[in-house]
Amino acid sequence: MGLLVAFEACARLQKFTAAAEELSLTQSAVSRQIRALEDIVGVELFARERQTVRLTPAGEAYAGELRQALHAIAQATLRLKASPGAGTLTLAILPTMGTRWLAPLLPDFTRQNPGVTLNLVTRLQPFNMEAEGVDAALHYGAPEWPRAELDLLFDETVVPACARALKAQHGFAVPADLLGAPLLHLASRPQAWADWFTAQGLAAAGGAGMNVDQFATAMQAAAAGLGVALLPEFLFQEELARGDLVSAVDVRSRSAGRYYLACAAHRAWYPPLTAFRHWVREQAARTAATWA
Repeated sequence: MGLLVAFEACARLQKFTAAAEELSLTQSAVSRQIRALEDIVGVELFARERQTVRLTPAGEAYAGELRQALHAIAQATLRLKASPGAGTLTLAILPTMGTRWLAPLLPDFTRQNPGVTLNLVTRLQPFNMEAEGVDAALHYGAPEWPRAELDLLFDETVVPACARALKAQHGFAVPADLLGAPLLHLASRPQAWADWFTAQGLAAAGGAGMNVDQFATAMQAAAAGLGVALLPEFLFQEELARGDLVSAVDVRSRSAGRYYLACAAHRAWYPPLTAFRHWVREQAARTAATWA
């Protein structure tokens, strides 16, 4: 960084001596720094003519770009001093949980942290957050994510949900009645129905039916009467309350997985991330309290 600062001063003042005075260095020290920089970039930045120096065309172009970069660094430093918690936070969300649970809560986070810019991307499975420039991700399943710190958010309760007309057509009353029902399978949870039947003391391969890639699609398909879907209760309370969906059988069961916030370990120090971690844990606790 010192070489660049010395070059910017020399380029602006057009004199090594004047630049040395500004930087509180000797003229020979500044001259050595410029030579060192030229060796690094492999291009002459100044033409030396007797007692004067002038920028070469390459040096002129380099100086212009460097001034912009140094100005950006200076502005970033000022913003950091004015608002130490400011910055950009990139968060990977699970599609339905992100849109139905997290998104409605985010205005509260932005009000509390006005200097933080949020970027949201969608991911269904664990990935390399460091390589993709992501600070944290919503995660469902086991507390496992390479090179990440995981914060538990809450458990999940699922209900077998369907359209009222489908329930009336098949006369669902007990779990065994769903063995022959059309089932909606979530691609990211291929064992969900088999596990559900096992938990009810029934042996089943999971049943035939439609495959979908997101809970939102499963909900729409279930509401349209295409089958029974295992849906997280907290994400579809409105549809259940309105009667767009009904419980196919009166069974609420705890899922094997849990919801977590996975935080990139190399970014654990980052102020916007620490603020978000604290905030989202509070929101998760409030959500869980409504189920008690």
